Amino acid sequence: MKTAVPSPQLAKHPFVAGLPYALVEELAPLAREVQFAPDQVIFREGEDCRDFYLVLSGRVALEMVSDGAALRVQTVTGGDEFGWSAVLMGRGKHFQARALDRVEALAFDGRAVIDLCREDTALGFEFMYRLLGVVSERLQATRLQLLDHTWPAAKRAGA
Repeated sequence: MKTAVPSPQLAKHPFVAGLPYALVEELAPLAREVQFAPDQVIFREGEDCRDFYLVLSGRVALEMVSDGAALRVQTVTGGDEFGWSAVLMGRGKHFQARALDRVEALAFDGRAVIDLCREDTALGFEFMYRLLGVVSERLQATRLQLLDHTWPAAKRAGA
């Protein structure tokens, strides 16, 4: 069941900070409140999850899973976002997302967001610009994790 999200709640999230209030008002009807329990897998790597999330509270681990072992790439918390690939049509998730504690978030159907961005190109530009920042941040976090695990000093330390 969809719970209406008041625009002021959405407007407080850093992802939309600085957007004209009229654009926030356009996004607000697409948002729905969701909650996740501790240790709940929100989506798995490769799944076609259609939602993009803005975290209000709690912590979510973004993980790569190999042979049953999860390598945490990044932890996102209130004020962060995850699930950006839902906005890029036809793409599976690049990470697994797992709640570390109780998580409250706003969820947006990626297809609905794309449709709105196409209708309102000013909103579309701002949204995609911000989304590109999220993608860049994830890429950097992954790069740092790989360096940490492959760097010679890490190997000598037993990593």
